[in-house]
Amino acid sequence: MQLVIAEKPSVAASIAAALGVKEKKDGYIEGGGYLISWCVGHLVELAEAAAYGEQYKKWSYESLPILPEEWQYNVAADKGKQFSILKELMHRADVSEVVNACDAGREGELIFRFVYEVTGCNKPMRRLWISSMEDKAIKAGFADLKDGRDYDALYASALCRAKADWIIGINATRLFSCLYDKTLNVGRVQTPTLKMLVDRGEAISHFKKEKYYHVRLDLSGAEAASERISDKSRADALKAACEAGTAVCVSLTKEKKTAAPPKLFDLTSLQREANKIYGYTAKQTLDLAQTLYEKRLLTYPRTDSAFLTDDMGDTAAKTVAMLSGKLPFMEGAEFTPEVSRTLDSSKVSDHHAIIPTMELAKTDLAALPESERNILTLAGARLIFAAAEPHIFEAVTAVFSCADTEFTARGKTVLAGGWKDLERRYRATLKGKPDPEDADSDGENTLPELSEGQSFESPTAKVTEHFTTPPKPHNEATLLSAMERAGNEDTDPDAERRGLGTPATRAAVIEKLVKSGFAERKGKQLIPTQNGAALVSVLPDMLTSPQLTAEWENNLTQIAKGAADAGDFMQRIEAMARELVKENATADKDKVAFTGGEEKPSIGKCPRCGSPVHEGRKNFYCSNRDCAFTMWKNDRFFEERKVTFTPKIAAALLKSGKINVKGLYSPKTGKNLRRNRCFSRYGREVRQLQDRDTEEKISFVASIGKEYPFP
Repeated sequence: MQLVIAEKPSVAASIAAALGVKEKKDGYIEGGGYLISWCVGHLVELAEAAAYGEQYKKWSYESLPILPEEWQYNVAADKGKQFSILKELMHRADVSEVVNACDAGREGELIFRFVYEVTGCNKPMRRLWISSMEDKAIKAGFADLKDGRDYDALYASALCRAKADWIIGINATRLFSCLYDKTLNVGRVQTPTLKMLVDRGEAISHFKKEKYYHVRLDLSGAEAASERISDKSRADALKAACEAGTAVCVSLTKEKKTAAPPKLFDLTSLQREANKIYGYTAKQTLDLAQTLYEKRLLTYPRTDSAFLTDDMGDTAAKTVAMLSGKLPFMEGAEFTPEVSRTLDSSKVSDHHAIIPTMELAKTDLAALPESERNILTLAGARLIFAAAEPHIFEAVTAVFSCADTEFTARGKTVLAGGWKDLERRYRATLKGKPDPEDADSDGENTLPELSEGQSFESPTAKVTEHFTTPPKPHNEATLLSAMERAGNEDTDPDAERRGLGTPATRAAVIEKLVKSGFAERKGKQLIPTQNGAALVSVLPDMLTSPQLTAEWENNLTQIAKGAADAGDFMQRIEAMARELVKENATADKDKVAFTGGEEKPSIGKCPRCGSPVHEGRKNFYCSNRDCAFTMWKNDRFFEERKVTFTPKIAAALLKSGKINVKGLYSPKTGKNLRRNRCFSRYGREVRQLQDRDTEEKISFVASIGKEYPFP
C-alpha cells in the first residue's frame, strides 16, 4: 500500500481522481492500493521561542540572542486532527512506502519533511515531481517516482531558510521591541519592503517642483518640440526667431519595430494587473485566484513562472479555443493562435503559469460573482494575448533645425495590430477602467509624409509651460514590482527566488505592514506611517537592505545544488544574530518617536499564537493583529450565571485553562451553586466551560464573536 501525501485537500482530490481512487475516509481517500491524504499547508512548524525555556517567555534584552541548539516543532491546534490522521496512516502495517506529493519546490519539500520527521516515520520515501496537475502529468509522474533522498539537498535549503527566518525575525523583533518599549515586528522581507515605502515617501517630501518650457512648431500636421528650456524669456525669444525663420528636416528615421505578445501571468504580475485595472489589493487577488482554483476554474495561483510546461501544448491549444468562444470580447475577432511561445519547461520551477482550466467550458460566467469573473477573464485574456501574433509598427522620428535649435517629432504607423487589437477589444469591456501604463502610448499619432531637406517657412510656434513632477507614492502594483526587482542585480541568476519574498508571500507581507500600523492605504496608494518611518530609522542596514535577501538566496541556491554546506550557512546566520544584539545594546529614543504610547499591560498569553493579551473596553484581545483571538466580557456563560467576567478570571483561564468562581448562579435550578469550577479548553474557534454541579457544557468565547455549539 502506498501512502500519498499532498499539500492540500484539493490537490489530493485531483491526484485521487487521476488515479481512480474514490473511497472517501476521514482525512484521506482510499482505493486501488493507495491511501491519499494531505497536510493542510504548513501542518508542522518551528516552535515559538517560549518553547525553549522559561527565560524566553518574557521579552528581555538579557535573554538575547535566542539560538536553539536542538530545534523543536509545533503542530497548530486547529490542525492536530489531520496530523494525528497522517501519523496513524504512516505507521499502518500495510503501508509499505510514503510518497511526497507536496508542491514540487522548496516549500513543498519542507512541508512534507516536517511531518515525516515529527511523526517518526522511517518507511521508504518516494517523490512525485510534476509541474502540471493534468491527469496525464500525474499518471506520468507516478510511473516515474523518484527516490525521496534525491531531494535531501533541497530539504536542507528549505530548512536553512526556515531556521534563518526564525532566528533573525525572533531576535530582531524582541531586540528592538525591548529597546523602544513598543512591539516592533521586524522581518527579513517585511522590513526591506517597508524601507522602500519610506524611501519613496522621503523622495516625495524632499522634492522641489521646477518650472520648464518647450517651444513647439506646427509643421503641416507634425508637431516638433524643443528640449527643455528652463528660462521663459529664452523660450519666448526662440519662438520669435522660429516664426521669422525656416524649419528644415535634417533627419528622418523610419524603424520597423515589433512588440512581442505579453507573457502569461505568474501570481505577482496577475496581482499587479488586477490592481491597475480593478484596484484589487494583492491579497484580494490571491484570495480570488485561490477560490477559482478550488472551483477548478483556474490553475494553481502561487506560482512564479510565466510559462507552461512543454507537455501542455495540447492543453493550451484546447483552452485557447474554448476561451475564444467563451469570452465576450472575442466575438467576431480574427485570431490564429500559436501556443508554442507560451511553452518552456526550463522556466517552470514549482508551478506553471496561471491559466483557466477546461472546466470553464461547462461554467456560466455570468453566474460567478463579479470579482471572480474579473480575475478569470483577466487570466483568460492574457492567455489569448500570449498566443496571438506580435504587434508590428513603424516608428518615425523626424528632426528639424530652426534658429540653430533642434526640434523632434515622433509618430507611429501600425503595420499589424496583432495581440494589441485583441487587448483593445478586452479594454473596451472594462467600463471606463484605465488602461495600464503603455510605453508606446505617447507615439500613437501618425506623421504626415516628410522628407529630409524639406523646409517650412515661418512656421507657427508656441511656448508650453510644464512642471517637474515628484515620484508617485507606491501602490500595490508598483510595490509588487519593486519587491520583485529588489536586489536582483546581486542575486545568482539561477537562484530559485529573486527579489523580496515570493509570489505566494508578497501579499501577506503588504497586509502585515498595514495591520501592524507601519503602512496605510489611501485609495490605491500605500503610505508609510510615522511609526513605519520611525522603525526604519532605528534599524541597521543589514535589516533594511534587500542585499540580505540577495545574499541568502545565493547561498540557499548553492545548498539546494549540493554545492554549499548548510552548517556553514547557519553558523553565519547565528553570528549575524549575535552581532545584531551586540551592536544594538542601547536605544536612541531622542532620535525617534513612536506614536501610540506605552504598550498596555498583558493579562496573559494568547493560546493561539503566544502573543500578549490585553484588556479592552468590551473584551480581552490578542495584541497580534494577525490573530483573531478575543474573549468578550459580555459572554453568555458568565452573564447567565450573574458573574462579571473580570481580568482576574481571564488571566486564570489563559494561564491554566481553569478558574474557581464563587457564587455562580445556575439558570437551570435557579440557585447558587456550591462547587464552582469553570474549565476552558482551547480549540480552533471554541473554548468550553463546564459547570461541575450540572455537568453543563457551553460554547464560550468564539474568536470572531460568534457562538459555536460544542461538538
